[in-house]
Amino acid sequence: MKDTDQYLAMFERFEAQAPPPAWMSPLRKAGITRFAELGFPTLQQEDWRFTNVAPLASLPFNLVWRASDGGVKPECVAELPFGQLPAHRLVFVDGHYVAALSATAPLPPGVMVRSLAAALADPEGRAREHLAQTSPADDNAFAALNSAFFQDGGFIYVPAGRQVDLPVLLLFISTAKEAGASTQPRNLVLTEKGARVTVLESYVSLREASHFTNAVTEVALAEGATVEHVKFQDENRNAFHLATLNARLGRDGNFLSHSIALGARLSRYTLRTALAGEGVECVLNGLYLTRGDQLADHHMVVEHARPHCQSHEYYNGILDERSRGVFHGRILVRPAAQKTDAKQTNKNLLLSDDATVNSKPQLEIYADDVKCTHGATVGQLNEQAIFYLRSRGLDTDTARRMLIHAFAGEIIERIRLRPAREELDQRVWDRLEQNPRVGRHKCV
Repeated sequence: MKDTDQYLAMFERFEAQAPPPAWMSPLRKAGITRFAELGFPTLQQEDWRFTNVAPLASLPFNLVWRASDGGVKPECVAELPFGQLPAHRLVFVDGHYVAALSATAPLPPGVMVRSLAAALADPEGRAREHLAQTSPADDNAFAALNSAFFQDGGFIYVPAGRQVDLPVLLLFISTAKEAGASTQPRNLVLTEKGARVTVLESYVSLREASHFTNAVTEVALAEGATVEHVKFQDENRNAFHLATLNARLGRDGNFLSHSIALGARLSRYTLRTALAGEGVECVLNGLYLTRGDQLADHHMVVEHARPHCQSHEYYNGILDERSRGVFHGRILVRPAAQKTDAKQTNKNLLLSDDATVNSKPQLEIYADDVKCTHGATVGQLNEQAIFYLRSRGLDTDTARRMLIHAFAGEIIERIRLRPAREELDQRVWDRLEQNPRVGRHKCV
C-alpha cells in the first residue's frame, strides 16, 4: 500500500460528501493528482534530505471536514497568542471559521476581512480570480495536497490607497483528540496600489494529539503596496506543521514576513517570493527555538525577476538537546534583474552537544551587475563575550542569559508592529527561561 493511498481514498469520500462548486472542482482534482504523482518527499530528494517526513506519512489521515467550535470559549481565545491584541480577529477551530469567537472593528471603505469560504461563495468577489495564482509551485506536494482538501481560511482584500490601521489576526486553533486529525487552511491576501495592512497568522494546539496542519498563504502585492506578515507557530510537541507562503510582489512593493517557530514535533515552512516589479523591497525574518526531538525546517526561494530590487533574509535558531534545525535558502537572480541587492544570513546557537543544524544558503545569479551575499554560522556561546560581560560585574549565568536573549531579540526587534513585537518578545523570553540550560555555565 502506498503512503498516498489513504489520501486518495479520503479525497473520493470528501468529494462525495462535501462536493465543491463546479468551478473549484478542477483545482481540487489537479491538486490531488499532483500530490499522487509527487508522493511524500524522501531523503533522496535534495530539498528534503535533512527532513524526514516518514513519521507523518505513517499517520492515519483523518480530515476534519465538518465545522465545530470544539468547545473553545471566548475567554480561552483571550489567553492565546495575540488574543488580547486590538485587531480584526478571525478565529478558525480545526480549520473552520467560528463567527462566535471572531470579531472585526469597522473597516475602511472597500476593505474586506472575512473567511475564505464566504469570499469564494460570492460569485462577484475577487477571491475566485486570485486563488492559486501567486505561485503554483508545482513541485510542492504539500501545497498540492492543500489545493485538494482546503475548505476555509482567511481572506483579506485592501483596495487602492487604503490603510488598515488595526492588524488582521488569523488565529488557527487545533482541538484534535485523535492521531492524524488534519486541517488544510488556505489564506489569501490581496492588496491594490498603495494599500497597507498587517497580517498576524497564529497556530496553536489545545490538546496533545499528534495532528497534522498543512497551511498555504498566498500574498499578492500591487504597485507601492506594503504588507507586514507575522506567522507564529506554537503547536503541541506531537504535531506536524507544514506551511507554505507564496508571495508575488509588484513594483515598489514593500513586504516583510516574520516567522517565529516554537512548537510542533516537525515543522517546515516553505517560502516562495517573486520580486516581479522594479524597486521591490522584501525582508524575510525568522526565529526557531527547538528542544527534545523537535525539527524546524525553513526552505525558501527568493526570485529576483526585475531590476533595482532588494531582498534580505535573516534567520536565527536556538537549539537544545537532540533537536535539529534546517535552513535552505536560495536567492535566484534572473538575467533581467540588474542592480539587485540581496543578502542572506542564517545563524544558529547550540545549547547542547547533541543538537544539529544543516544550513545551506545559496546564490544562483544570471545577471552581472548585482550585490549578493550569503553566510551561515553554527556554534555555541562565545566565551570571550561571556568573559567581557563578567569583567563588567555580571555573573556567568546572567551573562549567558543576556547573550541568548539578545540572539533571539535580534530577530524579534525587526517586527514593526509594536504590540505584536512586545508580545512575541515576552513569549520567547518565557520559553527560553523555561529551559534549564539557559543560565547554566555548561551544557549538561
